[in-house]
Amino acid sequence: MTAAAALRAARVRYGPLEALHGVDLAFPSAAVSVLLGRNGAGRTSALHALAGLVPLSGGRAVWRGREVTRLSVHQRVRLGLVLVPAERGVFGSLSVAENLGLGGPGRDEVLELFPELTALLGRRAGTLSGGQQQLVAIGRALAARPGLLLLDEPERGLSPAVAARLHARLLADAAGGRTVVLTGQSLPRTLAGAAVVYVLHRGEVVFAGEPGEPLPGRFTLSP
Repeated sequence: MTAAAALRAARVRYGPLEALHGVDLAFPSAAVSVLLGRNGAGRTSALHALAGLVPLSGGRAVWRGREVTRLSVHQRVRLGLVLVPAERGVFGSLSVAENLGLGGPGRDEVLELFPELTALLGRRAGTLSGGQQQLVAIGRALAARPGLLLLDEPERGLSPAVAARLHARLLADAAGGRTVVLTGQSLPRTLAGAAVVYVLHRGEVVFAGEPGEPLPGRFTLSP
């Protein structure tokens, strides 16, 4: 598969600490890729480096054959890169409807995917539960119809049924041409259709393969 997005020899530092130690990660075009690892493994740093939220201290970030290492977050968004952080991904003072409207033209599709949000459209996003805010953040990103969708632990706060619905949508979107990268601490069976799985440990890649291959330790497919 052709890589649509990649980190090449990527290093990320936070003061004296290095979170990524020259990793190479390639994310296939029109496919779902999964980054697994325990807390502190470097998963979030990898997503943030692609999105431009943290600078690379070494290496390169690439999107559709173009180096984007020195581009700002806003410049990358204009190129079709959208990140959903693990938490605080909503504008709390705005209503749910306003949050979704900021995403773009796909609001009706989002409400079809997450009908739970319909009754909440008039509520301020900051008053919602953590799981409801997660749906709003993911919905706003989907409404933007990005070329590259980055999701940091998107299942956080979601019920298994809603998470499975989201995974099915991500796999369908990938089949339609979108490139998706998401992180997690385990690999659910509803993501068995992912193209590539990476396992990170202490800022290094310790596994790269497909979901059907034996994964290290507790990263095997879970219910």
